Amino acid sequence: MKILVTGSSGTIGTRLCEKLLEAGFNVTGADWEPNKWNKNIQAITTQIDLRDAHKLEAESWKLKADLIVHLAANARVYELVEDPTRARDNIITTFNLLEFARKNHIKKFIFASSRETYGNTPKEKLKENDANFQACESPYTASKIAGEAMVEAYKRCYAMDTIVFRFSNVYGMYDDSVRVVPLFFHQARMGEPLTVFGKEKCLDFTYIDDTVDAILLAIKQFDHAKNDTYNIATGTGTTLSHLALRIKELTESSSQIRTGKVRTGEIVKFVADISKAKEKLDYQPKVSFEEGIKKTVEWYIKNT
Repeated sequence: MKILVTGSSGTIGTRLCEKLLEAGFNVTGADWEPNKWNKNIQAITTQIDLRDAHKLEAESWKLKADLIVHLAANARVYELVEDPTRARDNIITTFNLLEFARKNHIKKFIFASSRETYGNTPKEKLKENDANFQACESPYTASKIAGEAMVEAYKRCYAMDTIVFRFSNVYGMYDDSVRVVPLFFHQARMGEPLTVFGKEKCLDFTYIDDTVDAILLAIKQFDHAKNDTYNIATGTGTTLSHLALRIKELTESSSQIRTGKVRTGEIVKFVADISKAKEKLDYQPKVSFEEGIKKTVEWYIKNT
């Protein structure tokens, strides 16, 4: 089976491609950035702007596959509040990939969605059917809700089998963005203040290898897992205050930890119910937050 991974130069995409190649799959990648982490993945990556449907079709001979894992997206929530055109880009890219799949008779499609689709809710743990577009907090959230709806439409109208994953705060190797974990690490190394936007903010942080394991499980048993939506997380919440403290401790930093107000568009609390993924995919997160954040800091120290 040949697999196309979009966003193959990103955090999840790089690690997923590594694991797929190790498992013997025929893999091709698509990203508008080169892969700076792994030369073998760069060798199988087509640099392409997936917002351009004409370029996508022109490169179809390279990108045709049996299954698409669509990871490519602008993913920083607050940056998309500041510039909502980046959310529009997510919607266009998802539409273009679904059209590419339809026109090229690709019948298997995995879409990377987000815990943001649940919005702010008082529930302790969120099940897949708790998502509600009326709780949409940000343009990024809207882009993922729209993507899920489009995937559902293509499943119903064009006999496409689909899987939607709602990921939650994926962290670990290959992330040098300004998401909260690498941001706090670099600020701590520089002795700069770490600002927690929301004293009580508590989120479900998922180590990269657990996230990738879920995708691999779904690919290997696609017919069993298909046409459903899954939370992929740990089922355990960690406050951003604790995250900041652990990174400060692990880097032996003198940085101050400051608290600010929750920013527009951001979720205050999210802990996933992962029982469906456990039952249908045999998904079992293996890396606790304490182990994962230690491994992540060690990786950053060696590689950045």
